[in-house]
Amino acid sequence: MIADADRIAAAQAYISALATHRADDVPFAPGCTRVEVGLKTGFSGNHLRRSLNRGLQYRVIREVTAPEFTVDGDTVRARFELFTKPSLAGRRVGARIDEMFLIPADDPSGRAQIHHIKASIRPFLTR
Repeated sequence: MIADADRIAAAQAYISALATHRADDVPFAPGCTRVEVGLKTGFSGNHLRRSLNRGLQYRVIREVTAPEFTVDGDTVRARFELFTKPSLAGRRVGARIDEMFLIPADDPSGRAQIHHIKASIRPFLTR
């Protein structure tokens, strides 16, 4: 069994990579997928890693807040906020993020790997 703390650390690695744009150490399973508000945005672990490292959709992210984690079975849930770099009239776009990570406690690899991410996003404006 993989400890909850290790599974949370895997999810945290992904969340940190949103703002650092350094995803080489995010433990994606090879077949990892990501769904954002009903649309598939991640097609494999390598695709997600490349997107986080170089994708324009992630490059606009300036920072993320410390997540609140809960674990339920094989699911690690993270709630946090992110803030973008661009501003318009002194206002920035932020988003409240609720992500569900499928990180099986009994992964055959013997380590915490992200197999699927489901993201819910609620944008807001901030100063």
